[in-house]
Amino acid sequence: MSTSTKLQGTVFSVIVIISLSHFLNDMLQSVVPSIYPLIKDSLGLSFTQIGMITLVYQCTSSILQPLTGYFADKRPRPYSLSVGMLFSFIGVLLLAFSQQYLLAVSFIGLGSSIFHPTASRVVQTASGGKKSLAQSIFQVGGSSGTALGPLLAALIVLPFGQSAISVFSMAAVIASILLLKAGSWYAASLKAALSYQKSRHVTECDLSKRTKTAVLALLVFLVFSKHFYTACITNYYTFFLMEKFSQSVRFSQICLFVFLGCTALGTLIGGFLGDRIGRKYVIWLSIFGAAPFAAAMPHLNLVGTVICASISGFIIASAFASILVYATDILPDHVGMIAGFFYGLMFGLGGLGSAFFGWMADKTGIIFVFYVSSLLPLLGIFAGFLPDPQRKTGKI
Repeated sequence: MSTSTKLQGTVFSVIVIISLSHFLNDMLQSVVPSIYPLIKDSLGLSFTQIGMITLVYQCTSSILQPLTGYFADKRPRPYSLSVGMLFSFIGVLLLAFSQQYLLAVSFIGLGSSIFHPTASRVVQTASGGKKSLAQSIFQVGGSSGTALGPLLAALIVLPFGQSAISVFSMAAVIASILLLKAGSWYAASLKAALSYQKSRHVTECDLSKRTKTAVLALLVFLVFSKHFYTACITNYYTFFLMEKFSQSVRFSQICLFVFLGCTALGTLIGGFLGDRIGRKYVIWLSIFGAAPFAAAMPHLNLVGTVICASISGFIIASAFASILVYATDILPDHVGMIAGFFYGLMFGLGGLGSAFFGWMADKTGIIFVFYVSSLLPLLGIFAGFLPDPQRKTGKI
C-alpha cells in the first residue's frame, strides 16, 4: 500500500462502495427464496423440489468461489467485480421471463462466486488494519440486501407476478457501475497494497501447520451449525408461520424481513466487537448465545416466535465477519481463497440445509423441522476450543 494510503488509514469510501454493491447483489439474490410460495403454488412443486432449486443455486457459488478466490490471490482482476454482476443480471432476467429456474439460479450463483472473493480482498486492502469492522460493513451490506429482498418481493413480485422480477435486474446494472470505481481504486493501489499487507501480517500468526488445520476444521464445523440454522429460517420461516399460525404470505414475508434485518444489524455489531474484545469470543458468544432463543422459538405463540426468531438472528449473525477474518489471520497470504472458501461454504451449506430441511418437511411436516433446527446453535459451544491469536500476538 502506498504511503498516502497508509497515512489515511481505513478507506471508508471504498468499503462503502463495496458494501453498497454487496447490498444490491444480495438483494437481487434474495428474490430466489422470496418467490418460493409463488412458484410452489403455480407449478405444484414439492418442498423437495424447492430445496433442489436452492441447492443448485448455492452449489454453483460454493463450488466455484474457492477457485475464483485462488485466482484472485494469484492474478487479481479488479474489474472482475463488474463482470460478475453481469452474470447475475442475466440470471435475474431468466428468472423473470422463463421457467428455466435451475439455469437462472446457476447464473446468479456464478455472479456471486465471482463477486465475493475479490470484494473481500478489496475490503481488507482498504481496512487500514480494522479488518473485522471493514468486513462487517461489507457483510452488513449483503445482509441488508438479503433482508430487503423478501419485502420487495411481497410488494412487487407477489402482486404483479413472475415478470416483475425483472425490476431487480437494475440492481445488477447499478452495482456493476459502482464497482468500476472500486475496481479502479484497487487496480491503482494493488501492488503496493499487497506488499504492505504481506509485510504487516505474514508473521503475526505463529500457530503450527497442524494447529491451523485443526482450527480451520473447527471453523468449518461452526459455519455448519450457523448456516444450517439460518438456511432453515431463511427458506422456511414463511411456511412455518403460515402453517402454525395461519398467517398470510404477505405477513410472513414481512416477518422474514424483520428477521433478516436483525441479522444485518447483528453482523455490523459483531464486526465492531471483533476488533475490540477478540474474534474468538465474538464467534463463541454469537453462535452459542443464540441457542436459548432458537430453542424457545418453536414453542411460543406468534408474538414470542417472531421476537425470539429476530433475537436469535441478531445474535448468530454477528459471527460470520469474525469467522472470516479469523481464518484470514491464520492464513494471511490467501485472503481471496479463504474468503471464497468460506463464502462458498456458507452458500453450499445453505443449499444443503435447504434441501435437507425441504426433504424433512415433506416427510415430517414443517413444524417438526423447526424443532430440529432450533438445536443447531448449541453446537457453538465448541468455539471455546479456538486459540486466541489476538491475545497471543496482539491485535491483528
